[in-house]
Amino acid sequence: MIDDGLFERFPKPQIVLGQHVGPLPAGLVGYGFGSVMAAADSANITLYGRGGHGSRPEATIDPVLMAANVVTRLQSIVAREVPPAQSAVVTVGRLHAGTKENIIPETAELGVNIRTYSPGIRDLVRAAVERIVRAESQASAAPREPDIDWFASAPLLLSEPDATKTTVSAFTDHFGPERIQTIPVVNASEDAGTYGEVLGVPTVFWFWGGLDPAIAGPAFKEGREDQLPSNHSPFFAPVIEPTLTTGVEALTVAALTWLDRG
Repeated sequence: MIDDGLFERFPKPQIVLGQHVGPLPAGLVGYGFGSVMAAADSANITLYGRGGHGSRPEATIDPVLMAANVVTRLQSIVAREVPPAQSAVVTVGRLHAGTKENIIPETAELGVNIRTYSPGIRDLVRAAVERIVRAESQASAAPREPDIDWFASAPLLLSEPDATKTTVSAFTDHFGPERIQTIPVVNASEDAGTYGEVLGVPTVFWFWGGLDPAIAGPAFKEGREDQLPSNHSPFFAPVIEPTLTTGVEALTVAALTWLDRG
C-alpha cells in the first residue's frame, strides 16, 4: 500500500492505530509501552552442490550435508553472538533438497526467519546468517556462491509511550480498569509498524483477547497461559462474543479519542 502511493494519494495521518486479536481471555485489552513486537526478516537461501549417484559421494558435492551444517551453525548466533542481555530468534522453517534417497541433489533450499528487538542486533544477526551460509558453502567447495534473498521484513513495532497512555486512558474509561492489562513483549511481528516508521508519526498498538474466558481465565490465574492455543495454532478459535464487540469498540474508542484531539 505504501509502495502504491497510499500517502501520496491521501492525507498524512497524525497517528497510526492498530490492534490484533490474541491469546488473552475474550473481553480483555492488553497493551505495552515502547517495544511491543519484534522486528522480522525472512530469507530464501539456495546452496549449490554437484549432484550425482548416492553410491559415489566422492564425485559429488553434497548440498544436503551443507544445509545440515548451516542449520546447526545458525543456532549458534543467538547462543554465542547475541549478548545475553539482548534477545533474538533464528528459525529455519523450511528445508528442501532432493527427490530420491539414492541421488545426491545439486541444490538445497532453506527458509530462514529472524526476530530481533533493536537495530544493532538486527544487523548483527542478518550479517551472521550471511557469513555462516557463505562460509559453509566455501568450506564444502561449492561450485558457486549461495543465493541469499532477504525477501520480507517488518520493523520493530513501537507503541509510542505518551500516545499509548492517552489511548489506554480512553480504554480504561470505556471498558473499566478490570478489562485492561499490560502484556510482555510479543516475539511475533506486525507490519503495521511500517506506517509510523515511514511517516514519522506515533504508533499505538494493542491486543484484545479472543479465548473463552471460562478456559483462559483460570489458566492465567494459575500461570498456565503458555499452555493455551495461540495465534496460528489449529486450536486457536476465538469465541465470537465478546471478542467481536470488544474489537469493534476498542478501535472505535481509539479513533474517536484522536479525532477529538485533532
